[in-house]
Amino acid sequence: MVYSRASSCMRASELVAIDTHVHLECEDDSNAADSAAKKYFGDSAAPRDRAGLAEYYRSRRIGCVVFSVDERLTGKPQFSNDVVAEFAAQNSDIMIAFASIDPTRGPEAVREAKRLVAAGVIRGLKLHPPLQQFFPNDRIAYPLYEVFAEAKLPVLFHTGHSGIGTGMPGGGGVRLKYGNPMYIDDVAVDFPDLPIILAHPSFPWQDEAISICLHKPTVYIDLSGWSPKYFPANLVQYANTLLKKKVLFGSDYPLITPDRWMADFAKLDIKPEVRPLILKENAARLLGL
Repeated sequence: MVYSRASSCMRASELVAIDTHVHLECEDDSNAADSAAKKYFGDSAAPRDRAGLAEYYRSRRIGCVVFSVDERLTGKPQFSNDVVAEFAAQNSDIMIAFASIDPTRGPEAVREAKRLVAAGVIRGLKLHPPLQQFFPNDRIAYPLYEVFAEAKLPVLFHTGHSGIGTGMPGGGGVRLKYGNPMYIDDVAVDFPDLPIILAHPSFPWQDEAISICLHKPTVYIDLSGWSPKYFPANLVQYANTLLKKKVLFGSDYPLITPDRWMADFAKLDIKPEVRPLILKENAARLLGL
């Protein structure tokens, strides 16, 4: 595939923040899992079309990491990695793309990862173990990790409770055990140079996530999927102190918007010198911007 190239690229110095967790989703949200997620999160009224998403972030001078999720559990329509990469290339002043590749696809997954990395059109990998139904330390995923470890590109793991499936019969088939961040500790040991991001406050395993992030120098935490007013006290404490350079702003757009997240973050007891680290500087350093 030949990708469009915009004339500019993301310049962190010109942005007020960098959102590390943005879903590119199809406009059709009639899927049962989508309906349940809206009930759980509330309707954010955020634009789901690509033009609306780009305008939302550009008008607010917020950079973003965009991805879809490669999964077959929910039946939600998805964008291919090529579509995500093309979209990010067309909006490269505010946007970079992560791939999402289901590790259970085996050799096919590895081939796609190598192709995308070699083309230079993606800057990381998004995984959702509860939806893709694998434990992060399952050796089935290791060939995929090897591709990104060699390229020194980050892997972003969903951790903790899943808003997707909440309230559906049987939780929509989503097994929460796959979201326990402790399984990612093995990945951090086995791939010591691989940048890893633990997505979301990791309820009910927040202490485990903090411990891993403290212990492993390449592990970070993004704060997406929750309004800051609901952050547990221990997460706020460590974000203010020992983890101040390892915590990242993320919204979980379109389920939670940066407008809502940042308004609530402004009321959170975060030290003035730490706020710019979380909102932009940590992500800019991690992503090489």
